Amino acid sequence: MQPKKKSNQWNPDSYSKHTDFVYKLASPLVNLLDPRKGEMILDAGCGEGSLTLEIMRRGARVIGVDQSPEMVQKAREKGLEAYEVSLTESLPWRVKFDAVFSNAVLHWIPQAREAVRNIATSLKPGGRFVAEFGGAGNVAHIVAAIKEVFARHPEFGEPDIPWYFPAPQSYREILEAEGFKVEWIDLIPRPTPMEDVRYWLEIFANGIIGHLSPEQKVIFLEECRMILRESFYDPEKGWVIDYVRLRFKAWKR
Repeated sequence: MQPKKKSNQWNPDSYSKHTDFVYKLASPLVNLLDPRKGEMILDAGCGEGSLTLEIMRRGARVIGVDQSPEMVQKAREKGLEAYEVSLTESLPWRVKFDAVFSNAVLHWIPQAREAVRNIATSLKPGGRFVAEFGGAGNVAHIVAAIKEVFARHPEFGEPDIPWYFPAPQSYREILEAEGFKVEWIDLIPRPTPMEDVRYWLEIFANGIIGHLSPEQKVIFLEECRMILRESFYDPEKGWVIDYVRLRFKAWKR
């Protein structure tokens, strides 16, 4: 019997404490966006709002959306305008934004065509779409370790891997099919230090193991950590995760 698919659950405090690299390493993406005073910008997948605030500091007005009610609440507590919205559903705005910004979100959306179409609809003609997310090869060793541990334990069922890590050309084709002109798109290898890979798994893979018992979750985390320790742990450098980012800038025709 296959386990029922369970979506990832988000704890804003754990996310900020253990994976703050998600927004701390995003300065190049914000620079690529180049927000300007008076612009209206959509932060698509705003999370707890750290990057939304950074864009606002540069003079733009920003609306954030996220599918997680916990993240939206945290963003609102920071004084941000944020809404619980899925990018695969029709956005409540038409031809409103000068730019759409998205960091570390689109690899959670395998329905890429629908998300890009909705984003295009929200943009003004000539508006720009700047994003970065996991691309081909991202966390490949982690995905392999997850599959290996599940294979060792048939009682776990089959792992439902939620991530979508496309190659540049395949995502370019989606963007162009939905009315964008791609200025630049490429893969960027970015080995990323982290406190412990166990925290990564607890935060980003909790939907994969949501159906497991507490005892099975402990087994999963310990065995994945043991497998990954050989590749990603150095006594001097600590844990370094095999991140590969897909970054692009495109314009709505």
